[in-house]
Amino acid sequence: MNSPPSSYSKEDGGILLKQKLSKNTQLFSVLVLLLFEFWNIIYTDKNLEVTNMEFMSAREAANKWGISQRRVALLCSEQRIDNAMMIGNMWIIPSVAEKPIDARSTRYTKSEGKNVKPFVKWAGGKGQLLKEIEQYYPFANGKITKYAEPFVGGGAVLFDILSKYELEEVYISDINEDLMNAYRVIRDEIDELVDMLQTMQDEYVPLDDEERRKYYTSKRDYFNTLKVGEDEGINIAKAALMIFLNKTCFNGLFRVNKKGAFNVPMGAYKNPVICDEANLRAVSEKLQNVTIVCGDYRDSADFIDEHTFVYFDPPYRPLTDTSSFTAYTENLFNDEEQIELAKFVDAMDKKGAKIVVSNSDPKNTNEEDEFFDEIYSAHTIKRVEASRMINSNSAARGKIKELLISNF
Repeated sequence: MNSPPSSYSKEDGGILLKQKLSKNTQLFSVLVLLLFEFWNIIYTDKNLEVTNMEFMSAREAANKWGISQRRVALLCSEQRIDNAMMIGNMWIIPSVAEKPIDARSTRYTKSEGKNVKPFVKWAGGKGQLLKEIEQYYPFANGKITKYAEPFVGGGAVLFDILSKYELEEVYISDINEDLMNAYRVIRDEIDELVDMLQTMQDEYVPLDDEERRKYYTSKRDYFNTLKVGEDEGINIAKAALMIFLNKTCFNGLFRVNKKGAFNVPMGAYKNPVICDEANLRAVSEKLQNVTIVCGDYRDSADFIDEHTFVYFDPPYRPLTDTSSFTAYTENLFNDEEQIELAKFVDAMDKKGAKIVVSNSDPKNTNEEDEFFDEIYSAHTIKRVEASRMINSNSAARGKIKELLISNF
């Protein structure tokens, strides 16, 4: 393949490619990708200086920056990415381009968007503690413009913040691959997801109890056969099935066995809302500029700085030997892990981040247990009242104390 002449301009490039390539869209896309693979687009800038530049697709930029492909296209159309250009119906972006800073307000302002709520019920969800936690929100002075939640779970605090504030950057992560896949699918593939959920709702709700049980079991078995990966169709199906199971299983619990298989039995909901389309679309809109990561909480270190508010809500330290009933991944978070997290919190504190950590209060069952008082001795510990809503033993549910630990 011949290289383009040195006088090749950005405008000429788009015209030349369109003229030479087939009208067939698929062939056009393949040829464009091949062109990017074997030679750089060479064009003359406004100063007539010849520049060599490598490009990436909008999808590659979305994966690199942790945002949706739709968001990348919007940034390109707003001319927020230097030297981005459209060839045919495809945006291409310089490979060296940095993710643009969000142009929306980064100060303490009320969001004009819709209020959103978690799309799944989650063990240890913080909906009941929002009034306590929101007292720690440090956005009023305008210095804190970023938010990170490395154990996002159901995202009660995340969605409260997204509903109230417009921030420069938001980062969420969790080690639960199925959960983070669901977040990403809601952000990037909302139309297909809603269609699948609506179909399952229409099929499931009219059934009697026995037929529901068969339907639920078949969906649970199918869910356990699917693996999140390169196939986006499978990823969407996995996310839809996860939400379906969460809305129809016992207590809305997400629990896996040691092999990583979801094993919660069917619940007894009479008329479950499996497809809450209005909230799902509102969630999708709020997640458009959110970086979504499946990984360890330590991966957030590069994101966290002195402009960041961080909320850590790790798996709680069990109060009893049977508390692991609520475990939602095959990896347990033992005392050693709790100590490592406390060290990480100290390291992020030294960066200047504003930090809040929540956990169980061991003094509920043992007044002499100083575990958290010792590992977080450099920080402020507040004991607040909460209700344990998810437990296999109904007698173990009720009012308990939980910890809110902060460095400010």
